[in-house]
Amino acid sequence: MSLSYDLHSHSTVSDGTLSPADLVVRAASQGVDVLAITDHDEVSGCAEAARQASDLGTIRLLAGVEISVSWGKQTIHVVGLNVDPDHQQLFTGLQRLQQFRQWRGEEIGRKLEQAGIRDAYEGALAQCKGELLTRTHYGRFLHQSGVVDSMQSAFKKYLLRGKPGYVAGQWASMEEAVGWIVAAGGVAVVAHPARYGMTRTKLRTLLREFVEYGGDGLEVVSSSHNSNEIHTMSQHALDLGLAASRGSDFHDPEYRWVELGRLPELPKKCEPIWERFEINQPYSQEIQRDY
Repeated sequence: MSLSYDLHSHSTVSDGTLSPADLVVRAASQGVDVLAITDHDEVSGCAEAARQASDLGTIRLLAGVEISVSWGKQTIHVVGLNVDPDHQQLFTGLQRLQQFRQWRGEEIGRKLEQAGIRDAYEGALAQCKGELLTRTHYGRFLHQSGVVDSMQSAFKKYLLRGKPGYVAGQWASMEEAVGWIVAAGGVAVVAHPARYGMTRTKLRTLLREFVEYGGDGLEVVSSSHNSNEIHTMSQHALDLGLAASRGSDFHDPEYRWVELGRLPELPKKCEPIWERFEINQPYSQEIQRDY
């Protein structure tokens, strides 16, 4: 029986709602065999998650990260899998992004205040269980305080480009992000590529640049990809020599349409990304499940 891999998930360290330990417990309960914790621009949850995986003894934990990248006029996410969270180059690079996130979080609050939404910064902070304030926390505040009727509306009305609370990202370059991941012993993967809404030509330009800098993989299977998009992304991966990754992008048990491990299998013609690395120690545990 093949193993169940979920190589994209978030905890309270960034914009998820489960602690790193609880994230691992939920993944194991959903039948995931190998989980990557990939918080936004943060690796501080990896140690807690690894300890919980070791205690359970039924799931492997990969240390990972999802790095924000400025490419053209868009923000692209690059997942690093099987990284060394203590690597100095990765740590220093992520520190820079975290400092920008702190400023951006405060600036979003100021802009929403100007738009007539009082105490938005404090409200978003109340939603933040870790140290990294994100737009998702503002979305939860706007929804739960009744300003909008859904998280989707919060982004569409207030947080996306051209809206009252939008603040442009100043993220890593593609070369920097891939370089940090590779230096930390990991493999770099472009996350949920269909979500960017690019033309085929633009996406191929992005992916060729990604490969040039040492990128390894493409998230072919994602909770945000339909079957046609999975097919299209698998073809891009094959054409460009990229391995295929599989990840739910799980954030919150309340989002029942996105669950850990609840994903289609990789297309058989694709090379799985996990064939390109050996799992680092001590951020891994041997599976003791008896099939």
